[in-house]
Amino acid sequence: MNKQDLRDYDTMDVPGGRPVKMWTHGVPVEAAAKQQLANTARMPFIYKHIAVMPDVHLGKGSTIGSVIPTLGAVIPAAVGVDIGCGMMAAKTTLTASDLPDNLGPLRSAIEKAIPHGLSPRTRGFKGRDEGSWQSPPSAVDAAWMQLKDDFDVICAKTPKLRHTNNYKHLGTLGTGNHFIEVCLDEDNAVWLMLHSGSRGVGNAIGTHFIELAQQDMRTHIANLPDRDLAYLEEGTQHYDDYVEAVDWAQRFARMNREVMMQNLIGAVRSVIRKPFETHVEAVNCHHNYVQKERHFGQDVLVTRKGAVSARKGELGIIPGSMGARSYIVRGKGNEDSFTSCSHGAGRTMSRSEAKRRFTREDQVKATAGVECRKDDGVVDEIPMAYKDIDAVMHAQRDLVEVVHTLKQVVCVKG
Repeated sequence: MNKQDLRDYDTMDVPGGRPVKMWTHGVPVEAAAKQQLANTARMPFIYKHIAVMPDVHLGKGSTIGSVIPTLGAVIPAAVGVDIGCGMMAAKTTLTASDLPDNLGPLRSAIEKAIPHGLSPRTRGFKGRDEGSWQSPPSAVDAAWMQLKDDFDVICAKTPKLRHTNNYKHLGTLGTGNHFIEVCLDEDNAVWLMLHSGSRGVGNAIGTHFIELAQQDMRTHIANLPDRDLAYLEEGTQHYDDYVEAVDWAQRFARMNREVMMQNLIGAVRSVIRKPFETHVEAVNCHHNYVQKERHFGQDVLVTRKGAVSARKGELGIIPGSMGARSYIVRGKGNEDSFTSCSHGAGRTMSRSEAKRRFTREDQVKATAGVECRKDDGVVDEIPMAYKDIDAVMHAQRDLVEVVHTLKQVVCVKG
């Protein structure tokens, strides 16, 4: 058996482009996603190869679940509009026996403490300054003071960003697949976990620079395999402005999760009176971002579109779907993957297809034992709309090792 036979990835050769290395053994990959990967691999500035995670699926311009290394250029649509989206998890000193028999009040306390898509007071969220905020704003204000000066610099260049939901969205969850969970690990220890990003301001930054890239390439865009692969070249003002703005949005996203975690801990303490400590083990990681890294002896920009950094010894979070297991993992530093791993299970179907195929009754059955919404509004998040998390974990066994296995008992969806 030669060295190639021992590898846990398949290589898709792309005529006129770079190879695509895929950690997808045993996990189906849709044809449209493979076409997107080929399109991206043909961009002239791709460095070495594209790495594909087992949760890969169709995205905007580039697939979700891919790692795109570039030299001298960046693709704003590959980073996307949920800049800095990611996960935070913290282990507590509580155990399963400390949780109340009825978890409904705990879910209600979390929903009240953190503005999210379900709460009537956060639909069209107007902000704390208009009385929408129930929790003490000190954590929000402290975080915003670390962000404000750099935001002012960005707004001086792009004034319309000042009129976005920036400060107002700090410490809020968002909608879609964003969530907050109370989980139990293999030893029945209680973990607090959440998933969110840079919210309205990140969306505005991403959208603005995607449009700028397309405008800058208007004479060449017809030659691109997809207009959402429009890129910004290093050495241009728009490139520099984008790198500055996206770095800020990623810091906003990280602080957003930290503020929410503080309020989540407060909500749990309001229901569980037993004193406990948190952050016994803690992880805060992006899975939708771009940053400079060194790989194969070269400094490159690495875009992880639905992927997590998995350097050797680095902790990360790979959540399953609603009702499935999630994992705290430790990276193995696999260089062929640009030291990355998957960011979750990955969808197998669109939200509209999930709503067409499944019912509220299916959702109730699939989330048995979890205190969560079980109405028609979350059927698009049903576990069956996602890939099998166990197959996903097996496919990336040479990228990460499992440190903890988590099972949610409370889930709050945005």
